[in-house]
Amino acid sequence: MSLVALGKKRDAAVDFLPTSRREMDARGWDQLDILLVNGDAYVDHPAFGAALIGRFLEARGYRVGIVSQPRWDTTDDLTVMGQPRLFVGITAGNLDSMLNKLTAQKKVRSDDQYSPGGQTGKRPNRASVVYANLCRQAFKGVPIVLGGIEASLRRIAHYDYWSDSIRRSVLLDSKADLLIFGMGERPVWEVADRLAAGATLEDLRDIRGTGHVRRKGEWEHLEPSRFIRDGKPIHLPSYKVVKTDMAAFSQASGAFQKETNPGNGRPILQQHGHEAIYLNPPAEPLDTELMDELYDLPFQRAPHPSYRDPIPAFETVKHSIVTMRGCFGGCSFCSITEHEGRVIQSRSAESVLREVRQLRRMDDFRGVISDVGGPTANMYQMKCKSERIEKACRRLSCVHPGVCENLVTDHQPLVKLLRKVRGEKGVRKVFIASGVRYDLAERSPEFTKELAEHHTGGQLSVAPEHVDDDVLDKMKKPGAESYERFAEMFACASEEAGRDQHLVPYYISGHPGSTMDSMIQLARYLKKRGLRPRQVQDFIPTPMSMATSMYVTGLDPFTQEPVYTARSLREKRKQKALLQYWDPSQHDLAREALKEAGRYDLIGSGDKHLIPPARGKGSLSIHEKRRRTRSKQSRRGRTGRRGAGVPKSGGKPAGRKKR
Repeated sequence: MSLVALGKKRDAAVDFLPTSRREMDARGWDQLDILLVNGDAYVDHPAFGAALIGRFLEARGYRVGIVSQPRWDTTDDLTVMGQPRLFVGITAGNLDSMLNKLTAQKKVRSDDQYSPGGQTGKRPNRASVVYANLCRQAFKGVPIVLGGIEASLRRIAHYDYWSDSIRRSVLLDSKADLLIFGMGERPVWEVADRLAAGATLEDLRDIRGTGHVRRKGEWEHLEPSRFIRDGKPIHLPSYKVVKTDMAAFSQASGAFQKETNPGNGRPILQQHGHEAIYLNPPAEPLDTELMDELYDLPFQRAPHPSYRDPIPAFETVKHSIVTMRGCFGGCSFCSITEHEGRVIQSRSAESVLREVRQLRRMDDFRGVISDVGGPTANMYQMKCKSERIEKACRRLSCVHPGVCENLVTDHQPLVKLLRKVRGEKGVRKVFIASGVRYDLAERSPEFTKELAEHHTGGQLSVAPEHVDDDVLDKMKKPGAESYERFAEMFACASEEAGRDQHLVPYYISGHPGSTMDSMIQLARYLKKRGLRPRQVQDFIPTPMSMATSMYVTGLDPFTQEPVYTARSLREKRKQKALLQYWDPSQHDLAREALKEAGRYDLIGSGDKHLIPPARGKGSLSIHEKRRRTRSKQSRRGRTGRRGAGVPKSGGKPAGRKKR
């Protein structure tokens, strides 16, 4: 039981993982076994990856320290606790550092949810690479191990949206000795145990869920695999090839995805010049016993006391509970499957209830649990009906193009868990804020009823994403009719419960496959139903997702058929503007999109119209004024008339006359 949960005063020296020499001395430690370098602020809560791994290793007897958001112009912050005995573990944080910094329009974000006070600039671009190279300077001869989502999703040659380039594996740029991909508890445990027993780096090369670099002469003899059981690696097209050949990049993406099932995944090899990246099969998922042990660790459920400002991301999750991890949805724009795995790993009800009792002892807990769930709340304890079938299956999604007949979609374990949680003393309200997979929920009227009656606070967020069947197929999402059925079920259940509640649907603009016509179709659908989405997700091509492969190559990675994609930032803005048809600030862009599509019939002031006509000359928008000014200046330049910036005959720029 944590001291924070009991409402007692925190002592950073003994209650948190040490962050300084003083805190090490308080524990009587002269040297760390493992140093973790973290791109996020240190929050001792199971929703933060560095804390989760640190506590996990601590529970196995290792002396673990953590350095969060160190300066990257010096090694001074890294060396405050001295050189670790076994290895340095590095994570960029809970998000890819570039995604954390830049938006879909490649603009710098106004805040950083994982830094004190939301302050930006607390971590470098491509933090895994920068931290690893700093650690190499600071700790000569100490193994460097990469982990976290940034390393996991950049483990092979990948497309980087923010530089608009194909980058090589992060292993090579970072010069790390080992990369742990996926949820890293099992691999990092084995790495620590083997190094503690005196193993060399070469001895670690067979650990599942890890990757390493093979030098010239160490990989050329490895023949590509043709069969699932022979253990030979799958050879992806080389970095040199995928950098210029988009068809090869697309094929590599599809081949990689087929090896993500831990039951039958094969090793993967990709040449980078004279070297090669070698990835072992994914690590085995955690069973319920190990999941329970993980979340029973003595987390303080608080930021380190050294921070004066709150950590925004912590404020969001501090009264939430994770019940499961993983996702078998396989949505093409999402990277959860590639990182957390496709096998659902669930905690027991008893473990969840123990955490509820911890929450209610916290000083600031007022009886409201903000979320009980995970990546998808209603996948709790769902699995294949046969372990043998699950290990042999090579489908990328259990629910697309339809729900697999072998998938057990029983919601009873979740319904029973939710009833127990809200029945705990001191608990007034239990929300489900995680994603709800509506194509599963519509199979369980009982769950939908429970959801509407007890676990929704007036609005429930769901993600239908689109209405066009072709786009939804590229997304690997169910058809719009599935959402409509669930919406009707939820409305009936809410009415029966005597509650005025609504669904808040989320949609994506600019996704591969989405043309201007399909976005117009979606906008008309929204207007017809009186929906005005305030938050529209502008598609961001994150590393290694299937949608990213479509974005950069223009090809479906499985069929190799062409896929239309909005590539320019302006076209992406126009697609987004259509979905915000009701917002006057978006009318200029939306009107431009409609004209380009030849849909002048949707511009007008009637109910059948989508966007009002342009305003009179005296009330032009700023955007329209600027556009017309540029056009006027351009025409003057072409006709030889002197305008702004056009030189006089003497060759000097024209200036304004003094009055």
